[in-house]
Amino acid sequence: MCLNPITAGLLLIFLCHDVLGQDDPVQAFLAQHWPAAIEPQGKVDDSLSQLEKSLDPAACGACHVQQYQDWQTTLHSKSMGPGIAGQLVEMVHSDPNSADMCWSCHAPLAEQKQKIFKPMAGWVDNPVFDPDLQKHGMFCAACHVRQHSIFGPPRKTSPQVTGKIDADLPHRGFNADIAFTRSEFCKGCHQFDEDDFALNGKLIENTFNEWQESSYAEAGVQCQDCHMPDRRHLWRGIHDADMVKSGVDISVDLPQKAYARGDWINAVITLVNSGVGHYFPTYLTPKVFIKGRLIDSDGHELIGSLQEYVIGRESYDLAVEAYDTRIPPGEQIQIAYQYALPADDLQLQIEVIVDPDHWYRRFYQNYLEDGGGGRGRTLLLEALRQSSESAFSIYKQSFVLNSDSTQ
Repeated sequence: MCLNPITAGLLLIFLCHDVLGQDDPVQAFLAQHWPAAIEPQGKVDDSLSQLEKSLDPAACGACHVQQYQDWQTTLHSKSMGPGIAGQLVEMVHSDPNSADMCWSCHAPLAEQKQKIFKPMAGWVDNPVFDPDLQKHGMFCAACHVRQHSIFGPPRKTSPQVTGKIDADLPHRGFNADIAFTRSEFCKGCHQFDEDDFALNGKLIENTFNEWQESSYAEAGVQCQDCHMPDRRHLWRGIHDADMVKSGVDISVDLPQKAYARGDWINAVITLVNSGVGHYFPTYLTPKVFIKGRLIDSDGHELIGSLQEYVIGRESYDLAVEAYDTRIPPGEQIQIAYQYALPADDLQLQIEVIVDPDHWYRRFYQNYLEDGGGGRGRTLLLEALRQSSESAFSIYKQSFVLNSDSTQ
């Protein structure tokens, strides 16, 4: 199978900002803060220090040490990693409009874009483009700086105080708005609009809507409450084993008895979306594999005993949805492992493996095997390598097939 990388990049990485609901002050703020294209920062006030003038995240980190250190560990800091960067090498020349839509989430500041559109000239080189800033992806200034003014949430000690705060502070103070504490702030990059790309009538990117339709939204639990606890700039998600484990409950029900050769094993594996505020997993790219197998005393798998169930959403060609087995918030799935015991001294092993980059890895591999990539090929090879190392296990238990339970 060969997938067009430009099409895939466009469909999987897309910006759709909601400018509706202008009577809502949060929506009104966001419509200005997250326009379809963020304008260049413009002339810098000479009264600001060199650190304050800089958009470099390291400059922010000079004072905001914890936030900077947290950000360095996140996928936001890698949003212009080799996968997207490798596709953009050719796309920026062959299809700059699609490249611009990719940048809108992965490198949203005007200073991060190689090309800009001029009504009379079309796509031209961007005079304020900074390649070093582009490499930083989704960094501090993308959320917090507009026209060299600083924006952020109200202070925790005075959450109702909004607007201009303490003009005598560095940066001439900052502009506080509660939108920074609301899920809507994340919506622009984590939710397609209703008329955007969908499969089987369901939007490809639908995380905000999944949250909005859940009990979490009803209870006032925002995206930031889980992904930025205590305002930490962590954004842990499907790539983080501890985060995934905290969001699901896994149990195995296996009748306890002394099994003999020929007896049927009837184990039921239950996985509950107990703490994820959207579908588990929420997107097209990750897959979660529930695997059951028989193993001998040395841990070797009995050939033919492997049974597997996949939790996720699949499309092999971005045209037809093959399946969607994801789990909505608060719901569960139950999987049965049934097998006639062929020998003595065997154990049943149940494992749950999370593969965050499953779809991407298959895309990179197929595209590269067909000779694709052009000038971005080296980057895409690195993306393939990285995606091959991202899977991890969140549950692994072996059950002794006798009356003494597990080990």
